[in-house]
Amino acid sequence: MNRRDFIQRTSLIGAAALLPLPTFSMMEKPKYKMGLQLYTIRDAMAANPLATLKAVKAMGYEDFEAYGFDSEKGTFYGYKSAEFKSILDDLELSVTSGHYGFSPYLDKSEDELKRFVDLCIEGAHALNSPYITWPWIAPEQRTMDNFKLMAKLLNIIGEQVTASGLGFAYHNHGFEFEDHNGDNGYDIILNETDSDLVKLQMDMYWVMHSSNTTPKELVDKHPGRYVMWHIKDMDKVSRDYSELGNGSINYVDILPDPEKSGLEFYYLEQGGNFEKSSMDSVATSAKYFKKHLQKFL
Repeated sequence: MNRRDFIQRTSLIGAAALLPLPTFSMMEKPKYKMGLQLYTIRDAMAANPLATLKAVKAMGYEDFEAYGFDSEKGTFYGYKSAEFKSILDDLELSVTSGHYGFSPYLDKSEDELKRFVDLCIEGAHALNSPYITWPWIAPEQRTMDNFKLMAKLLNIIGEQVTASGLGFAYHNHGFEFEDHNGDNGYDIILNETDSDLVKLQMDMYWVMHSSNTTPKELVDKHPGRYVMWHIKDMDKVSRDYSELGNGSINYVDILPDPEKSGLEFYYLEQGGNFEKSSMDSVATSAKYFKKHLQKFL
């Protein structure tokens, strides 16, 4: 190394050391990969999955949550699981969770459920995904008796998934917080499932939209259990989904402590109400997130 190079390098190191601590720490790589729930861009994924993944990677997304697994064909987005994993590997991307279609199995036998869970486990293992997530139940299923049944099934699935070496989680919407004569479905899920077998994926939009609590309060009551987050904004007028930064949720104020939460992965999401298109919206959200929120994660 010549004298000029040495002086230039040592000057850069010295300048970095003099930066204020928050500025210097922001130069470090974030602990968590910036994630995206692919349901947000379901139209683009249906049209051209490969081109879509390349486009969102260019926006800064590195990790994804899948949806739409075809258990009988063993496919994601029309690709066999192993083939889709090869695509992800080639692009240096990951899928760390998937939303799987458990809702119909509230009305089926435990043997049928076990077979379906085995197929989901096979698909998740093929993608090297750490988590399988129950995302939703149909409107006609949202009774207190069914929440109790679902809690039982969540424990059964959690035991089966955990035995396979994977994690299992439940994803909330708003209907779980609806009042049923002083009770609600979310309390049943929290209180009647084994916290070692059934983790939680907190959708912060729905917590802010429909519950009487906050993300921080939920984490305070159940530390270590909220291993995944969904981050999306709320339209200031309609209260529908919105691009991050265009809505009414102040994430700087409401984000829980990720360590206390037990956070492993997070995914930006927007289910609809796109300003222009789904791809434009995920670009807007990525830009806002990187500028204003990624420093907290």
